[in-house]
Amino acid sequence: MTLPRPLRRLAVLPLLALLTLANAASVPQRYTLDAAASNVSAKVPFFGLASKTARFPRMEGAVTIVPGAPEQAVIDVTFDATAIEAPDSITLARLRGDKFFWVEKYPTIRFLGRSLKLSSATRGTVAGDLTARGVTRPATLAVTFDADPVAQAGKPVSFTGTTTIDRRQFGMKSYQLIVGNQVDITLRARMVPR
Repeated sequence: MTLPRPLRRLAVLPLLALLTLANAASVPQRYTLDAAASNVSAKVPFFGLASKTARFPRMEGAVTIVPGAPEQAVIDVTFDATAIEAPDSITLARLRGDKFFWVEKYPTIRFLGRSLKLSSATRGTVAGDLTARGVTRPATLAVTFDADPVAQAGKPVSFTGTTTIDRRQFGMKSYQLIVGNQVDITLRARMVPR
């Protein structure tokens, strides 16, 4: 039995509505990093008794999250190494120099995350690469979002990402009796929808 043409059109409407909702659920959510509300810090042991923390207050970046396919997420953040801040002028001069970040030759640091694996609506890991001082190494960020980034589509979302690296893998091998080799990195970022 064939339905009359007006009824066929009505029967197709619910199907079109479902397809539209399915497509909307998989539309990539794109964000720009709110640089004024974001920062990164790097903390190292000092003399084995204390620690020193450097900060990178200037950065830019973009984040893309695909609802239903977090493994396709991309986090691309570049830090301005020339703007590094340190607790004292001697440490600052050393960090900017050729034994550490060598900012004159390598003015930026970049994290490029290519996959988000969620363990809950607000926690997960981002696997990617960290490039510093011209060296690129794999790095994994443990991330915590302040709210479910998929449910918050179209609204600002903040997250904190942490990782630990060995500075020697990036060519920073000086002062090993004074400065520890393990560097704890914390990225605090606010994402604003584009």
